[in-house]
Amino acid sequence: MATKRTIRYQDAGVNIDEANRAVSRIKKLAKATFNAAVCTEIGSFGAGYRLAGVKKPILITSADGVGTKLKVAILANRHDTIGEDLVNHCVNDIGVQGAVPLYFLDYFATGKLSAEVTVEVVKGLARGCKRNGCALIGGETAEMPGLYKDGEYDIAGFITGVVEEPQLITGKSIVSGDILLGFPSNGLHTNGYSLARRLLFDVAKYKVDSHVDELGSTVGDELLKVHRSYLEPLRVLHRKRYLKGAAHITGGGITENLPRILPARCAAVIDTKSWQVPPVFELLRSIGNVPEDDYRRTFNLGIGMIVAVSRRHLESAVALLAEVKQKAIVIGEVTGGDGERAKVVRYQ
Repeated sequence: MATKRTIRYQDAGVNIDEANRAVSRIKKLAKATFNAAVCTEIGSFGAGYRLAGVKKPILITSADGVGTKLKVAILANRHDTIGEDLVNHCVNDIGVQGAVPLYFLDYFATGKLSAEVTVEVVKGLARGCKRNGCALIGGETAEMPGLYKDGEYDIAGFITGVVEEPQLITGKSIVSGDILLGFPSNGLHTNGYSLARRLLFDVAKYKVDSHVDELGSTVGDELLKVHRSYLEPLRVLHRKRYLKGAAHITGGGITENLPRILPARCAAVIDTKSWQVPPVFELLRSIGNVPEDDYRRTFNLGIGMIVAVSRRHLESAVALLAEVKQKAIVIGEVTGGDGERAKVVRYQ
């Protein structure tokens, strides 16, 4: 009778020892983000966070990813910024509702685990959490051969924040005549990368390390700029009761994100000449002759956050933002709309 071959988990493509090496280094990075409210250790089956000092708490949660920006990071072999992108994106998503971030969890999945790559990604997560004042209290690292190619990975983030119920920002107080302020973006942030990669790499035939005069940098440097966190400017406006509504400009651009905060029978008019669109977007449009509608619905075009403030608070709000070094551009205003034109964006 033939002797059966012994097959181990590693023969199926899963290396537990490599996973343990990654986890031992990740623990130190995560621990550095902890505060007194964290009441469990990394490695617990569930993560615990003590909520105190909030009389009428509303927990605001969000989950997101960074899309095919990951492809650029993998091409460039630069993995230390992707995690910060993810944290900042999630922080902005709950910050627009007035929430202060409490804790963050991540999900990292790959075909073949590299402790070095995993640690670089988590470095970015930890840096983003520390800068936004939230704790990286747990997550999951999954090695799944056959589902992902070797060298490829995906990452998702889950954030929880808190806001006192009377201070929840919903946009319901926005009225016709309110002013819309735009906060500049830092490039594409984490949206539109499937189109950007198609245009830059497939059509224009650039490489990730190609220097492009119009950008003043390499393609990789431009595309891997970190998604900005707008938590501090949102918080200062919120504390002064100036913030009536805020829209994080992600997938869908201004066209689809701004209407999400508009009350019924309100519309927004955007002055497209009020800010200068960064060169990367104009380059992309030129390469692909991208139609105007696609252009505005795919990219943020240089505006990463829009906030609504009362006209009577405009000067005070802009001055307050300047104190935290946040540039604010008057990009439009809220108008009334009939039933057909409510909750839409018009460009002029």
